Amino acid sequence: MSAYRTTLRRAGTVAALATAGVLAAAGVASAHVTVHPESYAKGATDGVLTFRVPNEEDKSSTTKVQVFLPTDHPVLGVLVTPQNGWTAKVTTSKLKTPVKTDDGTITDAVSEITWTGGRIGAGQFEDFNVAFGQLPDDTDQLTFKTLQTYADGDVVRWIEEAAAGEDEPENPAPVLKLTAKESEDGDGTPAASASAAATATKTTSASSSSGSSSDSTARGLGVAGLIVGVLGLAAGAFAVVRSRSPRS
Repeated sequence: MSAYRTTLRRAGTVAALATAGVLAAAGVASAHVTVHPESYAKGATDGVLTFRVPNEEDKSSTTKVQVFLPTDHPVLGVLVTPQNGWTAKVTTSKLKTPVKTDDGTITDAVSEITWTGGRIGAGQFEDFNVAFGQLPDDTDQLTFKTLQTYADGDVVRWIEEAAAGEDEPENPAPVLKLTAKESEDGDGTPAASASAAATATKTTSASSSSGSSSDSTARGLGVAGLIVGVLGLAAGAFAVVRSRSPRS
């Protein structure tokens, strides 16, 4: 019986360590800079994009965030929401291909937004809201490469793009999916849909972001449960063999 208890204790320790390792890995994997909502209709107007920046360092705070907007498929009419404790610097660039709109031809667009002056501590995150006038309608997605600078000088480059059929890269850039335009009849127009989405973003962005986080956590817990189950079965079988061996 003593050997049996010892075996169970050892198996329990191994299972606990394995579970902790899986959960830690899941937490690291989810600590990416992301954009919310995850998708908009092509050509959507008058909406809001929220860039969520988590701090993944235990001993240093995030002090600078740079988001680069694509200029080959520009986002028009960009406005930055005032952020408590942060100062935003907006940089515009000349477009290689001007964009024709109902209000005229656009030759310049925002290419970079830099936030400084604030701090994101360990275990915390910050949401940076950016309003837009119109999204492009000639592409399926927008990639927002981001640089995250810490107080100790470290810079995390969220600039990697996943290739088709490959796993997510280590430092993925935030990606906004652009879906097909909705019907132009009634309330299904792109403008109406975007306005509704913008309102929903302002009121429920926190809940939708936490929902995404919960999905990642659930997957991590599921993997951890499988590992614990396998280790438990192995420990039980080993204990039975050990307890019967002397009698044999």
